[in-house]
Amino acid sequence: MPKSTAELPPSPKDNILAAREEQLLADADLSRASARRAEAEVENTHAEARKNLAEALEFEVKAALSAIMLDQTRRKEKEYLAADKHHFVYVFDDQINASSVKSCVAQLTAWMRNNPKQDIEIVFNSPGGLVQEGMVLFDFIQLMKNNGHCITTTALGRAASMAGVLLQAGTIRRMGKEAWVLIHEGAFGAVGNVGEVEDTVDWVKRVLKRIRHIFAARSTLTEGQIARRWKRKNWWLSSDDCLKLGFVDEILPGV
Repeated sequence: MPKSTAELPPSPKDNILAAREEQLLADADLSRASARRAEAEVENTHAEARKNLAEALEFEVKAALSAIMLDQTRRKEKEYLAADKHHFVYVFDDQINASSVKSCVAQLTAWMRNNPKQDIEIVFNSPGGLVQEGMVLFDFIQLMKNNGHCITTTALGRAASMAGVLLQAGTIRRMGKEAWVLIHEGAFGAVGNVGEVEDTVDWVKRVLKRIRHIFAARSTLTEGQIARRWKRKNWWLSSDDCLKLGFVDEILPGV
């Protein structure tokens, strides 16, 4: 029969080595866990840094957009406030008719009601137009003057026909150096029977007399002299002519 061998119990030295091995394994596990925590913390730190960077970039973009929008708003506001209507300047650069006169009177009315006694300028660059409609504006300007407004009328380019009459409405009348004024007899149409035509002709003569009176009121010429100069012709006057004859008070500085 084979001989049985008895197992010997571990020696104290073996126990110490086993315990040390277990401790080393446990320490290794702890180190690995600590490393994983450290890696996680680093990753969290990196993620937080990326988040902070993204938020900072987003803030910078928003700040830049806000600055651009603010600049655009300020420029638009400056452009808006630089418009003629905010400086009480009305540019009449159309034919004189019911529509253009209505628009002008509407703006003048708003200024008169909201800005009592405010100085106002009307700039004419017009080929003229309808006499009766033009006289609506002429009389309205007189009303504003009577309410304490100083109205400056300025001719730039041309103030022809009825526009030349309206130029005379201002408290102060001015012309550009290279502007021109056209003065002539008004053109009217007449239809109907002989009596109706004669009535229209008589009325036209009365209207022309009123226009001559307007031109002569501050001119060096008499109504008769004006009538002779405009008879059956277009009488164009330069800025120097108008200043000399008293149709304007001043000429804007030229080149």
